[in-house]
Amino acid sequence: MDARLQQYEDKMKKAIEFLEGDYNTIRAGRANPHVLDKIRVDYYGTPTPIQQVGNVTVPEARIIQIAPWERSMVKAIEKAIQASDLGINPSNDGSVIRLVFPELTEERRKDLAKDVKKKAEDGKVAIRNIRRDGNDYLKKLGKTDVSEDEIKQMEEQLQKTTDKYIKEVDGLMEKKTKEIMTV
Repeated sequence: MDARLQQYEDKMKKAIEFLEGDYNTIRAGRANPHVLDKIRVDYYGTPTPIQQVGNVTVPEARIIQIAPWERSMVKAIEKAIQASDLGINPSNDGSVIRLVFPELTEERRKDLAKDVKKKAEDGKVAIRNIRRDGNDYLKKLGKTDVSEDEIKQMEEQLQKTTDKYIKEVDGLMEKKTKEIMTV
């Protein structure tokens, strides 16, 4: 890869990483501690990730257990989970919070699969926008002392990189959809 195009490949990698992170927050029937990644708890006036105020474990396939380091945080964590879009009611015994994930219904699985597809499309759009920025850069470069052949070569390189990452998005989407649809 031409050094001048490396920044565009790096941005495409970041788009893939963002998509993977997004997919980790979608629950697929099994308890996955990553569903808590976006939830923030009020910790002495500072919005803090749940993982930083307690120990998050998965004792069983469909249960997430949160053991706050400070007992006073139980109510705050419970409140943050209820306020989130997780759709699960936490239960606590005074010192530990448990989230029990119900089996997903067929309809809910289909909704989640649609959501996965939409996120994949957003990822593809982001990658194509990066390619467009790269092509704009190459057009400006063409007005300087770089030959047309070199510009053509770099455009082809940029397109191959784009195709590679679009294919990766499709692979991630298929994998996540399969994970969701598996009962």
